[in-house]
This record gives sequence, structure tokens and C-alpha cells, in this order.
Amino acid sequence: MKKVAFIAVFLLAAVQLFAQDDKSKRPSPPAQEKETVNGKTVTIDYSQPSVKGRSVWDPNGKVAPYGKVWRTGANESTTIEFSDDVKIEGKSLPKGKYALFTIPGEKEWTVIFNKTPKWGAFSYKEDEDVLRVTVPAKKAKEFMEKFTIDIKPQGTVAMMWADTEVDFKVQ
Repeated sequence: MKKVAFIAVFLLAAVQLFAQDDKSKRPSPPAQEKETVNGKTVTIDYSQPSVKGRSVWDPNGKVAPYGKVWRTGANESTTIEFSDDVKIEGKSLPKGKYALFTIPGEKEWTVIFNKTPKWGAFSYKEDEDVLRVTVPAKKAKEFMEKFTIDIKPQGTVAMMWADTEVDFKVQ
């Protein structure tokens, strides 16, 4: 009888575990943006949180407050991968896969390429940063309910959420 109960519990746990693997059912679903820029493939994997009436940039807020490291999306940290060496805002970055963190600000953001993708930004370590660039923040052309990243073929990466847009250049 104990053996049957153990197997039943094991099977229920396995079903639960596999059901949680469907990331598309998360409140912040996964998304991918991929583009070829000057013959180099740029791939960004991220999750899309929604505004849901919240003040996302509030310095005292809990979503993505100004001046604090943000995972640049939701769930697992956002990753950005380059098929070849690139320049980000004119600074060299070797090919590879990086965690993409940001430090939002009202007028400018710090975009961080970190060598260790993690869950969120809870265990972020500055000494694992490979590159940091500072770029201006601007008012978005339209309100964006879901956090969205777009890569243009000419190399502009646009991060848009709520009423804010932040761009950086990949060459």
C-alpha cells in the first residue's frame, strides 16, 4: 500500500512540475526578439511584464524603481546573445550570451551586460559585469502596456514600457 501511495504522490508531483514548464501561461509571458545587424545575429530572450495600472518607474515602487538594478523584464533575467563581436554604443563586447540588466533613471539608464544569467536580479553581482553603457531615456511615442524589446536591422535596440523608451546601438 505504501508503494502505491508513493507512486501516486510521485506521479502527481511530476504532472505539477511539467505543467509549470508552460511559460506561455505565466502572467509575464516569454518573448524573443531576433535580428541580423551587419551580418551578426542578435537574439534577446525576455519576459513581458504588464503595467496593470501600476507606477512602474516610481523611485519608491516595487516594479522597476529608478536607481536600482532591474532584470529588464520579468521572471528569469533577460539574455542577449551576439553571434560575433559587436560594439555597443561604440564600446567593444565579445560575442557570447549575457544577462541584460538595467538601472532605470528618469533622464538616463545604465544598460548592463553581465556574464551570468540568473533568476531576476536578486543575486546580481556588479563584479560580473562585462560592459556598462549609459543612454538617454525618452517619452515613448505610445503607451506600451507590456514591456517590449525591438531590434531594428540598422542596430537600434529599443526597450519600451509604459510611457518610456530607451534605445542603445549595436554595431
